[in-house]
Amino acid sequence: MDKWINKLDKPLMLPIVRRQKENTNVDTFFFKYSLKSQAGQFVMMWIPGVDEKPFSIAYDTGDELGLAVAKVGPFTEELFKLKEGDKVGIRGPYGKGFWKEDSAKKVVMVGGGYGVAPLLNIAEELAKAGVEIHMINGARSKDLLLFQDRLNNLDAKIYTTTDDGSHEIKGLVTDPLKEILEKEQIDLVYTCGPEQMEKAVFDICESAKVNCQISIERYMKCGMGVCGACAVDGTGEPMCIKGPVVDSETAREITEFGKYHRSGSGVKKDF
Repeated sequence: MDKWINKLDKPLMLPIVRRQKENTNVDTFFFKYSLKSQAGQFVMMWIPGVDEKPFSIAYDTGDELGLAVAKVGPFTEELFKLKEGDKVGIRGPYGKGFWKEDSAKKVVMVGGGYGVAPLLNIAEELAKAGVEIHMINGARSKDLLLFQDRLNNLDAKIYTTTDDGSHEIKGLVTDPLKEILEKEQIDLVYTCGPEQMEKAVFDICESAKVNCQISIERYMKCGMGVCGACAVDGTGEPMCIKGPVVDSETAREITEFGKYHRSGSGVKKDF
């Protein structure tokens, strides 16, 4: 798995070239840089004097790198104070991302919240290769949906769910997933989002005997498999190297999947 490990781990100081508001709580921060990353990989972002945190990659177009960030804590509060031209440190990419399986000609992608961003990256690749895509995007309400314009430009069948019914399908992302698996011969399911959602998707796929690729995120401090903070029970492997994306076979071995995770200090936290 050495190909997934970045060899240059010194943060590269990059200026923010623009910001794009995605919803009431999420902005995408753009940098004039290309990491040549795989969909589903992540980077470590450093704000000098503040902290360093992992973020998944929303855009890596060859011209621009974009990180979609929710304002949820002290680090992101400081990030949201920065303006165009201000610099942050970026190192990576890290981890194992989503991959194309040659035998998968018809796939379903299930995204929740900003988990839809890495799915869009792999979906755009698969669409160019002629893969038939069913894309399910869910949020609690209409104002929390992300990347709607980007979704509308994707060559795929799009299903949008909201918990409160404020946009399109009222319900959970698992509702259209069940219908699709009943009606279609699906080769593979990709999923990224809140872990309890992912576990529900995984369980449905297990019943339908359909393989999954699942992004299982953990508290990542180093990104290189050194600190052990993101090691998971059941396999003991660090998700920053062996994940965050795993297949169904590996997910079955991760005994904490969908049940609990650990804080930065190692304290067990139930979902």
